[in-house]
Amino acid sequence: MAKLDTLIGCHVLTGVNFDTCYVEEDIGDASVMNFVLDGVMYSAIEDASDGYRSSMSELRVTTVRATRKMNMFSPCNVIGSMRVGDSWILDLEDVETKKIVLSVGTDQSDDWYPWFVSKFSPENMSSNWRTLSMWGGV
Repeated sequence: MAKLDTLIGCHVLTGVNFDTCYVEEDIGDASVMNFVLDGVMYSAIEDASDGYRSSMSELRVTTVRATRKMNMFSPCNVIGSMRVGDSWILDLEDVETKKIVLSVGTDQSDDWYPWFVSKFSPENMSSNWRTLSMWGGV
C-alpha cells in the first residue's frame, strides 16, 4: 500500500480514469480514481461506509491491465504537493501552466463530514493549453 505524501515532488503523469469497485455487501460499490505516475499505476479507493461521509480508504499500487479502460495521454510533467489545512489531499500541478491537474485524498479530514476528493482537470495540462491557444481559445 502506498501513501499520498510519498508522491510529493516531480513526476510524469500519463494516465487517469475513474472506476468503481465492489467493497462489501452492506456498502456496495466505492469510487476509484486510477492514475499513472512515472509508469506506476495508483488506485485511490473511497471509503464510503458511512453514508453521507466518505474519505479515501487506501492508495494501492496496481497494474494498468487491472482497469477496464485507461485514459492514456502525452506525458505531463507535474509537481506533487500536499494541501495545507483540514485536508489530506495530494495536488499534482502542471510544471508549465502552474495549474492543478489532479487532486486526490480526503477533504475536511478533521471534521465531522469529510469527503473523498478525486478530481482530474485535463484542461489545466500544458499540452491542452497549446492546443487551445492554437485554435484561439486561450
